[in-house]
Amino acid sequence: MIKLTINGKLVQADEGDMLLTVIRREGIDVPSQCHHQAVEPSGACRLCMVEITRQEWDGWSKFVTSCLYPVEDGLIVTTHSAKVIQLRKTIIDLYLARHPNSTEIMRLASEYGITRTTYETVVDGDDCIMCGLCTRICAHMGFSAISTVGRGHDKEIAPPLKEAPTDCTGCLSCANNCPTNFIEFTRDSNSLTIWGRTFETLACSQCGKATITREFAEHLSKTRDIPIAYFEVCDDCHRKETAKTMGRVVNWTREVQA
Repeated sequence: MIKLTINGKLVQADEGDMLLTVIRREGIDVPSQCHHQAVEPSGACRLCMVEITRQEWDGWSKFVTSCLYPVEDGLIVTTHSAKVIQLRKTIIDLYLARHPNSTEIMRLASEYGITRTTYETVVDGDDCIMCGLCTRICAHMGFSAISTVGRGHDKEIAPPLKEAPTDCTGCLSCANNCPTNFIEFTRDSNSLTIWGRTFETLACSQCGKATITREFAEHLSKTRDIPIAYFEVCDDCHRKETAKTMGRVVNWTREVQA
């Protein structure tokens, strides 16, 4: 068991834990746009930086990206020192210049008291902050249908050759976890379109509501050994059926006890 101090409080952590994990476990709000518990951290957004020191450092300290920095015995961590806040404000200021129309970036800027950027604004800047979360999640899902392409200002997230990706299943993991809601998709009663590819969606056999794409259902059925018929019923109807089953079990138990 590792012992360290966070904002003046002695806390315990397991070896291998990253600072951000422990900080959030303590209920401390440290911003991050690129972090997700399901995938390996990357430190791309730099917003989760904290200040660390040790007693033997005689007042010297340094700044680290907490999602990538493992806990250490005796470490002293400060998450909201004046220097840390100024660093975050500088990063947010840069994001605001590059993504002036992003609702999420504007919200974050407002939290740190930034009303307008001090840098030259990229007027046509889009909402993609290049955090790479979507590509890491897609790779973790086993598809790797999208990746970063290009360099410098031309760098972007796209499928291979910017064509409809054959490896995509329309699972929406990328879009649903994009911190700025940049990844667009359209859906109607029987289809879903994302990354330039249109998928057939399954319909709930009980209520008719669209569930997931046929390609994603076939993938899950193959890799998770789940009957394809399971995906022909939506989550709501599954829950209703489970509730009915539990109700019958309870009534049966009461009858037996009586």
